[in-house]
Amino acid sequence: MGVTRLKRKDRRNKTVSRVEVQFLKLGRNIELGSKSKMSDKDQISKNNAILDQLSNNAN
Repeated sequence: MGVTRLKRKDRRNKTVSRVEVQFLKLGRNIELGSKSKMSDKDQISKNNAILDQLSNNAN
């Protein structure tokens, strides 16, 4: 049996899933240290602060 070529949507799914996995790995690999310290003005830091505040209010 010959090698079958992926249809366009399957090729897209393959590349999109690979890129998503890479993005998630990069996002969760924040190490402690001066270089990777997120600034307080960063949107993720703001969101985390608000989420912490809300979770404290809920308890």
